[in-house]
Parts: sequence; structure tokens; C-alpha cells
Amino acid sequence: MPIFLDTGNLAEIEKFHRMGVLRGVTTNPTILFKEGVTGGMKGIEDRSRLIAKLIAPYPLSVEVTAPDRATALAQARTFAGWADNIVVKVTVHGPEGELENMELIHELETRHDIRVNVTAMMSAQQCFLAAMAGASYVSLFGGRVNNMGYNACDEIRTLRTVLDRFGLRAQIIVGSTREVLNVIEWLEAGAHIVTAVPSLLEGMLVHPYTKETVRMFLADGARLEARLKG
Repeated sequence: MPIFLDTGNLAEIEKFHRMGVLRGVTTNPTILFKEGVTGGMKGIEDRSRLIAKLIAPYPLSVEVTAPDRATALAQARTFAGWADNIVVKVTVHGPEGELENMELIHELETRHDIRVNVTAMMSAQQCFLAAMAGASYVSLFGGRVNNMGYNACDEIRTLRTVLDRFGLRAQIIVGSTREVLNVIEWLEAGAHIVTAVPSLLEGMLVHPYTKETVRMFLADGARLEARLKG
């Protein structure tokens, strides 16, 4: 499942889904806000249900927004009830390093049979612990890792090695994708999935020399057709 689309835009999701290159969608409150989703939790629910139905059976990640464990648990169970292909996103820890989220991740996966995508992680060691807790997906923010002066490829290789060595089922999602090159290099480094915004997928597909070649083919085809008619 190599590419998840990082958006809440229904038109973009439908476009790439028709192409057959989309294997899932990830959202978060920031993405949905940018896409003009309003109406609070009801707005999030309505958009999430539409996306989930559009891409089924591929997964849609929806992120909990509650700051405390009890409310986050209730929120996660509600989100999971919106559609069978919804995966709940939970940050690896709280804003001040609070550790309750790891307990929540473990409980959701082992007691409630809810798939969890653990997000906002910047290192292989964070992802490894989230996988140990039972997470179905572990999300490494590759672009931010690179911004910190490290090479995300090294973290991905290390993480894939330890997940495989210890038989952990978590799939590696690498996000915060900044460049077209990131998609292929992160998959080559061992990521199971890379998230990309629509413009990056277009950048992967459209090449200036391909455009030039297609124009040449069309022009030569037109000349050949004119010669045959003459």
C-alpha cells in the first residue's frame, strides 16, 4: 500500500482514486481546517464518512483532538464507528511529553479492536515503542526529520530492520513529505507507505521531457496523417 493521499479535498481524492494510484487517505485537524471543513465535530464526521465511502476498502486516518485520555478514548471509539475502514490517529505523546497516549494506543488495539495510526513521531525509537504497544501504523515525519539535520532514510532503514527482526506487524508510514524525490527514496529505504499531497503526486507523474516528447509525437502524427491524405 505505497501511497496515501494527505488531504481532505474530495475532488482531489476522487481524481487520484480514479487513476488507481491511491491506497489510502490521511487527515488531521489542520488539513480539514485548510479544506474549509466547518461545523465542529459534525463537520469532521460528515467529511470523514464521505471520504471513507469514496475510498473503501482503503483506510482513512482520522485524528483524535481531545487532550485527555478518557475523552480521547470515547472520541476514538466514535470515529471508528463511522466506517469500517477508518483508522484512528493518536499522537505518540502529549504536548508536554505526557505518556498517557501510549496506554490509549495499547487499549484501542488490544481491547477495542480499533486500528491505530500513531503520529507525530520523529525517530525510529519512538516508532518502535509505538509498534510494541500494538499500533497498526507508525507515522514518521520524514520532512521534519530532514529539517532537523538528520537523514530520514537512515531512521526508516533502522526502523524497518527492528520491526522485521522482532516480528512487529506495524506498517511504517512516512509523512511530512516535502519533495517529489522523497516518495521514492523513502519507499526504497523501507517505508511501507508514504503520504503525499496532491501536488506531489502530480509532480511524480508529469515530466517536462515527457510533455516535449508527447508534443513531438502528436505533431509528427499530424504531419503523417496530412501526407497520407495528400
